[in-house]
Amino acid sequence: MSERIQIGDVSILVSRKAVKNVHLSVHPPNGRVTLVAPNTTRLEVARAYAISKLGWIREQQSKLHNQAREAPREFVERESHYVWGRRYLLSVYYRETKPFISLDHRRINLTVRPGSGPQKRAEVMHEWHKSLMHQVVPSLIHKWEPKLKVTVERYFLQRMKTKWGSCNHRAGHIRLNTQLVTKPKDLLEYVIVHEMVHLIEPSHSDRFLTILEKHYPSWREARVELNELPLAAEAWSR
Repeated sequence: MSERIQIGDVSILVSRKAVKNVHLSVHPPNGRVTLVAPNTTRLEVARAYAISKLGWIREQQSKLHNQAREAPREFVERESHYVWGRRYLLSVYYRETKPFISLDHRRINLTVRPGSGPQKRAEVMHEWHKSLMHQVVPSLIHKWEPKLKVTVERYFLQRMKTKWGSCNHRAGHIRLNTQLVTKPKDLLEYVIVHEMVHLIEPSHSDRFLTILEKHYPSWREARVELNELPLAAEAWSR
């Protein structure tokens, strides 16, 4: 059961779980605040804890609000796009052929049929992004399955508005945000490991953090870097 507390203009969603300590989080893109507390914690105790952290909450929200946001993409000539953290310029070609994309050391070359509008160009780019991730994701999953002693039954790639990834621990499935293809590959690996740890521990409990810390000790730095990179307007608009 979740409850909500209000401290001035800060609204905090409070939930109780089988954890030992209180976990306070400020989530991108818009600074949503959650507080996870042990099952026996009284609401007034959770409120007092949140008040003591109010300065930190506002600082984190300010960082998110000031964070750079990428301009909405129009998929036009010489527009900037990112692949695995590296910036490329887009070249657009119109030909009577099946749409395709090629990549060289400086440019992404997008070929579409004459008359293809921004939506069609975006769809072609998204499918290409998925193909790039399909080239990388399986090897990373296979790398971490024996380390974590888990099995990923299936993985899915999709646009996600508010998460970098998710996990269905019962089915053994993980989902990954296709926007990860624009970030450095080590950040994709961090998200994959994070979601695979959820196959062991579904919640963000102390046990989850202990497992993540053991296998991926740089997870905090990766999370900070991921959340400090520019937010894609099309991925986070809401």
